[in-house]
Amino acid sequence: MLQSYSFVGLMAIVAIGFPVVALAIAWLVRPKKPTPLKQSTYECGLETIGETWVQFRVQYYIYALLFVVFDVETVFLYPWAVAYKQLGLFALAEMFIFIGILVLGLTYAWRKGVLQWK
Repeated sequence: MLQSYSFVGLMAIVAIGFPVVALAIAWLVRPKKPTPLKQSTYECGLETIGETWVQFRVQYYIYALLFVVFDVETVFLYPWAVAYKQLGLFALAEMFIFIGILVLGLTYAWRKGVLQWK
């Protein structure tokens, strides 16, 4: 019985050990004596002018999140297109429902004004 779980235990040890070892090595080779020059902001070899912390509008993040969501959702269309002949009419109906939900989500985002740049 234990032999069947030995692989899982080995993977758990590796999954826990790898980050711990990597963090220990990083701690050992870190700079020991930071100076103001080492801690200064480096921007393409030039000194920064003005604020070094720039906040972006939340609209950029929402737009990027919508792109990722619709991009990942569209990836689900590829396996369906490859196996279209074997799936039958039921899968065709499911895919139309799936595409309909995507269109409803896009319409909702469009009406809320998320896709407009100001």
